[in-house]
Amino acid sequence: MSGTDEPRARLTPPKDAVAPVRHPDGPAPGELLGAHYDRCFGCGTGQPHGLHLEARAGDDVSVRAEFTVKEAHQGAPGLAHGGVLATALDETLGSLNWLLRVIAVTGRLETDFLRPVPLGTVLHLEARVTAVHGRKIYSTAVGRIGGPDGPVAVRAEAVFIEVKVDHFIDNGRTEEIQAAMADPDQVKRARAFEVNP
Repeated sequence: MSGTDEPRARLTPPKDAVAPVRHPDGPAPGELLGAHYDRCFGCGTGQPHGLHLEARAGDDVSVRAEFTVKEAHQGAPGLAHGGVLATALDETLGSLNWLLRVIAVTGRLETDFLRPVPLGTVLHLEARVTAVHGRKIYSTAVGRIGGPDGPVAVRAEAVFIEVKVDHFIDNGRTEEIQAAMADPDQVKRARAFEVNP
């Protein structure tokens, strides 16, 4: 790349991108979004060492989320692993798709780590869709420590790509796909494939 900022340019919406529009059937502001899939490392309750991230719909096309950094999430002694922090940002950004009512996956995620996050910290996350261009959804997120208005510890920019449910059926492991599709709970079955950050 030799001095260019080409990757960042891929995270900048093109001039003809449009403002995001919250779907009329999307969750109401303040509504808990819940896990899309029980085994999801980011939001699922069925992962003992997962993030158990809980996101709530915000105003406009935004979400707020929290997760507590636990011992299983550390990298350096007593500090959150950078990959876990990136996962928390990715999960929060992926939750935005509930508000648009689209199925989308992470296409690109760029993360900045600004300060260490100690074990036991509650990371307060906020994400927002900034623009939509065709199948591309541009968004940003920040993670703060010490409260929702505390200092920024991590931030990210991302592009999500809208996909069809076949993306998961064609690429997921057969056993998990079949188990999710065989779930007698129709709501759980549909949610497993609605959003997969």
